[in-house]
Amino acid sequence: MKISSKVECGIIALVDICVNAPTENVVKVVSISQRQSISAKYLEQILPLLRHAGIIRSVKGAKGGYTLSRSASKITLAEIIDALDSSVLGQVSFEEKWDPLVTAALDDALWSRMSALLRDHAHNISLSDLAGKYNGLVEESVAEPMYYI
Repeated sequence: MKISSKVECGIIALVDICVNAPTENVVKVVSISQRQSISAKYLEQILPLLRHAGIIRSVKGAKGGYTLSRSASKITLAEIIDALDSSVLGQVSFEEKWDPLVTAALDDALWSRMSALLRDHAHNISLSDLAGKYNGLVEESVAEPMYYI
């Protein structure tokens, strides 16, 4: 499966906002850009999509930035992906030039079922789950002893 950089960077930005909003209150685009090595200009194209979807809210002004619009446990991965690229979890469509009976059989036997499983799985993962996994990996990396030779 190939995921666009827009979806990937959008999810990474949301995890960053989720993890850093409790200490920073409002997370600035520049801060996300520096921590995650994502172009600030690219983030400025992605974050409005998430704001329009009601996932984040923006705060204007010199101390402005972004924060989650609701609890991270209420924001699903499916909602995030759909806000950034609705084709990822959408139905598979075939070109009209293919035999419709073959494509119907293929869709029934494979693509519809795979899409449903992926969609269901994405609905069961929250932003809070992703942020928790990220925090756990950060803690593991800090806790591992370094040996120098």
